[in-house]
Amino acid sequence: MLERYSRDRMKEIWSEENKYRTWLKVEILAAEAWAELGVIPKEAAEEIRAKADFDEKRILEIEKETRHDVIAFLTNVAEYVGPAARYLHWGLTSSDMLDTAMALRMKEAMDIIIEDVEECLETIKRRALEHKNTVMIGRSHGIHAEPITFGLKLAIWYDEMKRNLKRLKAARETISTGKISGAVGTFAHVDPRVEEYVCEKLGLKPAPVSNQIVQRDRYAEVFTALAILAGTVEKIATEIRHLQRTEVLEAEEYFRKGQKGSSAMPHKRNPILSENLCGLARMVRAYCVPALENMPLWHERDISHSSVERFICPDGFITADFMLARLNGLLSKLVVYPENMKKNLNLLKGLIFSQQVLLRLTQKGVSREDAYRIVQRRAMEVWEGKGTFKELLLEDKELSKYLSREEIEEIFDINYHLKHVDTIFHRVFGE
Repeated sequence: MLERYSRDRMKEIWSEENKYRTWLKVEILAAEAWAELGVIPKEAAEEIRAKADFDEKRILEIEKETRHDVIAFLTNVAEYVGPAARYLHWGLTSSDMLDTAMALRMKEAMDIIIEDVEECLETIKRRALEHKNTVMIGRSHGIHAEPITFGLKLAIWYDEMKRNLKRLKAARETISTGKISGAVGTFAHVDPRVEEYVCEKLGLKPAPVSNQIVQRDRYAEVFTALAILAGTVEKIATEIRHLQRTEVLEAEEYFRKGQKGSSAMPHKRNPILSENLCGLARMVRAYCVPALENMPLWHERDISHSSVERFICPDGFITADFMLARLNGLLSKLVVYPENMKKNLNLLKGLIFSQQVLLRLTQKGVSREDAYRIVQRRAMEVWEGKGTFKELLLEDKELSKYLSREEIEEIFDINYHLKHVDTIFHRVFGE
């Protein structure tokens, strides 16, 4: 229910109705500011607040003639307000209203994304603590390396998601910036106190300096933060896809009763949620490039950025919101198989302890090159199916010159690799 509520809120922010509603907020507040300054009658500002409204169909009807969405909007609002409407949009240019209203919507949308990330962090933390000591093999290049725990894998996701949270909060601060400074940003026809009044009422900051628009590096920062967030989501989803492979099967997505995996093969249980997240991540990353390309505009402003933002703003935020809700649900119900992890841990018949043998030999005075040669020779025999690593080490005459049977046996203790798990968890979770 919470996931559905979050997505509904995000869709509402980017609805056409809410777009016009935020436009209207800016226009009403600007009129009030002028009234406070004594430039327009207070009665006019009161009348504007009381009567101002709009009709989406009527706006589109007017726009067919005007070919200008803001003029069509203001014309429709004037139809509701009457004579006092002459004080609407007083001294403003379109982007004064558009960019300030967009800042409000992006701020509200970022609030939801931040809430989503915080929910994911709680879920990841819960699962990390649950599997703090669930031993599994660590892999590099897709090949067995040395033991880790599933909790440590989750701790890495948690720590990275915290960095995402920090970036998103910084981007929210950056984007929460309005401007009502006139056609080229000089305040020639609008008092700076109007900008201050409107921004304060909307919970925004006035841009210290602007031309006709709020500068688009602010938008670029937002979409870069969303792109990096999407990268983290894809990283987690890719890992789950690998862990769910039949040959691995250390974790898998929850498979509901009645769910089907394939139209042709009834046995299939596919990582469809993770695959979906990987695909959606490509879309969110794709929105980053046009946001960056919107930064250089001609002189004080052109409108090449406008058509881009009509796509990337709603699509970027709605997609990111959906991804985070899906990720949270996936991780909450992720099925983990400790027994399969234990089975896979032993697939290489002890080779995962090779580094300990190498280090022990160097402690005994053997050069690193010779130690590596001794250990690798026996390791390759394990790969060739000639026995277990421990058996081959115990019968190695060259190795026996340096390590006793008891010392070799001691090397094959899994707890050696887990002795600092508590330290890592304290660093990550502070507990």
